[in-house]
Amino acid sequence: MAFEPPQRLVRALGEDDAWLTRLPGTVEETVDRQKLDVERTVVPGGRSSLLLLVRQPDGTPAALKLAPPSAAPGHEAAALEHWNGWGAVRLLDAADGELLLERLHPEVSLRSLPEAKALLEAAGTVRRLWVEPPAGHTFETVADRTARQAAAMRNSAEPLVAAALAARDELVAAAPEELLLHGNFRQGKVLSGDRAPWLAVGPEPLVGERAYDLARLARDRVEDLVASSAGASAARRRLNRLADSLEVDRDRLRGWTLFRAVESGLRAVAAGRRAEGELALEFAGWL
Repeated sequence: MAFEPPQRLVRALGEDDAWLTRLPGTVEETVDRQKLDVERTVVPGGRSSLLLLVRQPDGTPAALKLAPPSAAPGHEAAALEHWNGWGAVRLLDAADGELLLERLHPEVSLRSLPEAKALLEAAGTVRRLWVEPPAGHTFETVADRTARQAAAMRNSAEPLVAAALAARDELVAAAPEELLLHGNFRQGKVLSGDRAPWLAVGPEPLVGERAYDLARLARDRVEDLVASSAGASAARRRLNRLADSLEVDRDRLRGWTLFRAVESGLRAVAAGRRAEGELALEFAGWL
């Protein structure tokens, strides 16, 4: 079968990436082995995986996700298996780097809704995901993931880094709970489905507190906030509404939102996505 990876994936991984170079052959081998009919590739798709809309041998629609080892597809599969369709896309089958998933509607995410409605639906979805992790799990903790991120931030000259690192150190010193988290939860990661109106996809699962999971959602549609004359006050109101609606400590949500916005902004700038990074850093400055 003729196949070209989406340009967004090529730009993110680099044309010389070994996994990307093997991807056309991997797609052909996987589709043949599982006897799938490919309908189309989802574009623009993600920066770390490929998603194909397929049909199984009995004609049932599904989605095939292929991801490199660096994206930890095994952890994603373990989290989806544990949720078993509760608030998240259902995992149908998994192998090395291959996830066969329930078919959702990839073009319809919560970003298609007005902001107030989108935040309400997002809160209802993420609440379902916060469950006890499975016994004997190997998921990373919030403390471990953010320690690695903090180490990469320490040499930055960005003025907000010191405040972000101080907030992170204080937060991990007194974590209130250890729940299974989505890890990258935002409006674009919640898609329309047939089995349920909205289901989460694309987790980067880890174990920790709810405030960490809400921190990425808190800066959703940041471009709209920055364009508004009342962006700073609107951002703080959003933080407070999210904290109150999900019974999360406001100060802990603010601290994690600050850390995650600064870390994301620095990483985007370093990857050449300067406009994206500057938006995240401007948002962080309002907190």
